[in-house]
Amino acid sequence: MSVTSSEPLLDVRDLSVTFTRKGGPTVHAVDGVSFTVAPGETVGLVGESGSGKSVTSLAIMRLLARRGVQVGGQVLFDGDDLLTLPRDRMRDIRGRDIAMVFQDPMSSLNPVVPIGVQVTEVLERHQDLKGEQARAAAENLLFRVGIPDPSRRLKEYPHQLSGGMRQRALIAMALACRPRLLIADEPTTALDVTIQAQIIELLKELVQDTGASLVMITHDLGVVAGLCDTVHVMYSGRVVESAGRRELFGQPRHPYTGGLLASVPRLDSPRGAPLHPIPGSPTDVLRWDRGCAFSPRCRNKIDACVGAPPPLENLAGRSLRCLNPLELTEEVPA
Repeated sequence: MSVTSSEPLLDVRDLSVTFTRKGGPTVHAVDGVSFTVAPGETVGLVGESGSGKSVTSLAIMRLLARRGVQVGGQVLFDGDDLLTLPRDRMRDIRGRDIAMVFQDPMSSLNPVVPIGVQVTEVLERHQDLKGEQARAAAENLLFRVGIPDPSRRLKEYPHQLSGGMRQRALIAMALACRPRLLIADEPTTALDVTIQAQIIELLKELVQDTGASLVMITHDLGVVAGLCDTVHVMYSGRVVESAGRRELFGQPRHPYTGGLLASVPRLDSPRGAPLHPIPGSPTDVLRWDRGCAFSPRCRNKIDACVGAPPPLENLAGRSLRCLNPLELTEEVPA
């Protein structure tokens, strides 16, 4: 997918999100995350559950609750800091210029409102379309995302649609105003493998047709393999490795990235070849101010990994946060 400009459309700078509650510990869900998205570019945020991917997207959209949440840093969209914009102006941008496809379509759609009403209200709010014009536009949107018999589906409720059609309806709502930036948060999690492939192909085609930028948030490396231009791997709230898709999959440097790739089945592996899962669980972490958060699970851990946080350095065209990375000649176990 081609990038049309060297100037970033979205520039996230040192974004941090902290959750606090009375009598409980402070949780640094996102800790100094920075990345850019150029016009026409597809960027992937990858990591296990709890790595901070979804919180990053919600912070960008300003959809986090205000109570007990502290958000720092900058989120520049066309030069404007979304975190400091008046709420009315942010509401205008959200849905019109930046749209989001949420993870669970059943909980994201209103169960007591017909699909047609939910799609047309986006057009009425941001496009000033009314009545039959809005309905015709909504029907065309459902047709574009591959929903059969869109005229009938507009009258149906979310529970009357399959999981794949509900997700397509969400995508139709997100694309209603031809946004310049689309954020897809685990859009295939609740779907079977066949429908997952269809949704990914649909997103790819729609982004190419509209020229929009896409931020794909997922834990599935297979999703980003054929979709993203640049991939940022997150662990415990921080980016640990960033690289182009081919560079990252061809030669991962961070042990966490290598572990994610090694735990995925491969078609070229011999029959019966074991997988190589990452030891432990995402809850086995070290606080970043005490060293590398991944060190309790890392096979490449050295003494220097504990004591001080590793910096994010630029190595051979990629960003890497590791004191003992995988060697360039080392292959990921199949």
